[in-house]
Amino acid sequence: MLRYDRMWVKSLGLVAGLAAVLLTSSAQAAEKIKLGVIGGAEEEIAEVAKKVAATKGLDVQLVTFSDYVLPNAALDTGELDANAFQHKPYLDAQIKAHGYHIVPIGFTIVEPIGLYSKKIKAFDQLPEGAKIGIPNDPSNGSRALTLLAAKGLISIKEGKAQSPSLLDIADNPKAIKFVELDAAQLPRSLDDFDAAVVNTNYALEGGLDPKKDALIQEARQNNPYGNFIAVREKDKDKPVFKILVAAYQSKEVDTFLETRFKGAILPAW
Repeated sequence: MLRYDRMWVKSLGLVAGLAAVLLTSSAQAAEKIKLGVIGGAEEEIAEVAKKVAATKGLDVQLVTFSDYVLPNAALDTGELDANAFQHKPYLDAQIKAHGYHIVPIGFTIVEPIGLYSKKIKAFDQLPEGAKIGIPNDPSNGSRALTLLAAKGLISIKEGKAQSPSLLDIADNPKAIKFVELDAAQLPRSLDDFDAAVVNTNYALEGGLDPKKDALIQEARQNNPYGNFIAVREKDKDKPVFKILVAAYQSKEVDTFLETRFKGAILPAW
């Protein structure tokens, strides 16, 4: 009996050792990627996608940024393997400006941009000569002007509706004064304006509730500003990115968006 017990213990040790080797091999086999995201709400969403990806053997290491400028530069130079923060008009503008070879591979979320104010309670209360802050990057600045034009505050020159700049304003009946500012600074600068057009991620970070506090907002359905995962063009067909896209477009992320943001941030897929 004693001999049997010793053999059993020895066998158990061999099994445990084999299990440890298998677990170590599995961990070593897990592929790793670095994903750039904007801190705050988008980072929270990425954390959920990261957990889903881990169940599929993909280790997603998140790298957070505080503005829109750096994530594409970091991706282009190889500091990141992918990023998830931007919409197509923004990427197109970045490619035009910097020559990046970056492509979208799968939609993530859409965050309807809105107009916010600490001085008025309704859009029609904007006074003559009001000062309105808008993002200073071309794509989100265009997005802000498009929103204001859609609500009748200004009109855009014919042929410029797709990507208007301040120079493309045809009619400004209230003599609105527009001030361009870094998108991340706008929520903190609301006291300096009569109102400001703010991206949803920065609105949430600044303590604003897009569903309650926005005076006007982009349409939620068929919104052309859906965010996506972007990678270097040469890497777009790598299997790891199919896992990443599926993780973002999962039931877990969909449920998180509904319970955490209650319609302020929506799935774009």
